[in-house]
Amino acid sequence: MTVTIGLDIGGTKIGGGLVDEKGQVLATGRRQTPAQDPDAIAAAAADLVGELSREHDVAAVGVACAGFIDKSGATVLFAPNLAWRDEPMKLRLESVLEVPVIIENDANAAAWGEFRFGPARDVDDMVFLTLGTGVGGGVVIDGRLLRGAWGVAAELGHMRVVPDGIRCGCGNRGCWEMYASGSALMREARDLIHSGSPHAAALSDACGGEPDRLRGIDITALAEQGDAAAGELLADLGRWVGEGAASVAAILDPELIVLGGGVSEAGELLLEPARAAFRRQLTGRGHRPEARFALATLGNSAGIIGAAALAAEGVGS
Repeated sequence: MTVTIGLDIGGTKIGGGLVDEKGQVLATGRRQTPAQDPDAIAAAAADLVGELSREHDVAAVGVACAGFIDKSGATVLFAPNLAWRDEPMKLRLESVLEVPVIIENDANAAAWGEFRFGPARDVDDMVFLTLGTGVGGGVVIDGRLLRGAWGVAAELGHMRVVPDGIRCGCGNRGCWEMYASGSALMREARDLIHSGSPHAAALSDACGGEPDRLRGIDITALAEQGDAAAGELLADLGRWVGEGAASVAAILDPELIVLGGGVSEAGELLLEPARAAFRRQLTGRGHRPEARFALATLGNSAGIIGAAALAAEGVGS
């Protein structure tokens, strides 16, 4: 049995998993991320790999991280939450691990996990969207990850959908993630509570009248109970998801659009309005096949499983 290790290196923690060829996670572990010290990050990652491989012959290690990765999968060009600038992470880790290492963007790795072992395992073309603090993404075309000329393709959350719209953390205005993310959902919900509208009474009660204490799961729970305001907030978010996805489909023509991230836990409360908006905005609607929507199934393990699968395929090719 071939086993590989997937690591997900974030700004606060390094998660890791020992993964078999069927995408099953056999063991897990974690370390704190010494985010400002590249040498210490590599040492912590190596220590976790050592723990996970203690009783197994590991063929390779895949590393998922939030940042721009060069097309060769060797260098982290930029990571917003880590002290990595043109960081030769592949070489650094291989020098201490003595097994092949691949580096991949975390959203790409999660996309690959869902493509190989999740709802997209039977298709060749898919778009994966992670709806969380922002909108992350990964694209698979003809069974291959779309990386682009320099390895930084599929930053879907920064597609502009509203010219001169809300300012995004990237510096531009009107990015998709400012309207279709968990952060957007919370912004709209808190604004509604602040307005003092009776329509927001249940939302206000859920956070004790303190909008900053409101959580996404509170909105979903209220919507499931039939609260009109909470349902409308999720429907508005779903509309933004669907409209943006229609623009993506006009370029990429995927067979399947997979939604992951915390917001996707709203299920049909999000999917139904997303599908409806997608159909309304789809180029050539009524005269072409339509992409299906599905929910991701691997949860927080998607990046680890995808990175491990990419590592396994790298050593097997």
